[in-house]
Amino acid sequence: MKLNLTVNKELEHKFISEFQKNQNIIHKVCRIYTTNQDAHNDLFQEITIQLWKAYPKFRGDSKLSTWMYRIGLNTAITLYRKSKRTVKTQDFDTVLHKIEATDYDDTEEQQLKVMYKAIHQLSDIDKALVFLYLEDKNYKEISETIGISEVNARVKMNRIKTRLKKILNP
Repeated sequence: MKLNLTVNKELEHKFISEFQKNQNIIHKVCRIYTTNQDAHNDLFQEITIQLWKAYPKFRGDSKLSTWMYRIGLNTAITLYRKSKRTVKTQDFDTVLHKIEATDYDDTEEQQLKVMYKAIHQLSDIDKALVFLYLEDKNYKEISETIGISEVNARVKMNRIKTRLKKILNP
């Protein structure tokens, strides 16, 4: 029994160490699939739980980051699809009136908001593709993470780029 506890503690320490090094991956996934901080925190927590549950089965066949992307994206997509079945409410942040400082140039921030709004209109798989593409993942890594062929990833990405151009420049 004591040996089992030691193995579990070692596994826990290894997981925590690896997770802390790579947790920005999860924050980025959350940013793609959520629109406010509370939802972001909830999704982050759920992905963390799923990573911990799956960690003992991680064999190292792929990079840890690729594995984390896969678990994170699958969890986000699953929760996103479940949320589509619930009653849609208006986010508090969209109602809140904000005062802008006159000396602050928020051009880049506004462009990012417009881009994220366009990305939110894509399908779940397309969001994952765009996310990994924006993370500078090569098509081989993208295809491994999502579970499609490399050629299919390239074709889908080109179609997504065309769709985003139409959304952003109607």
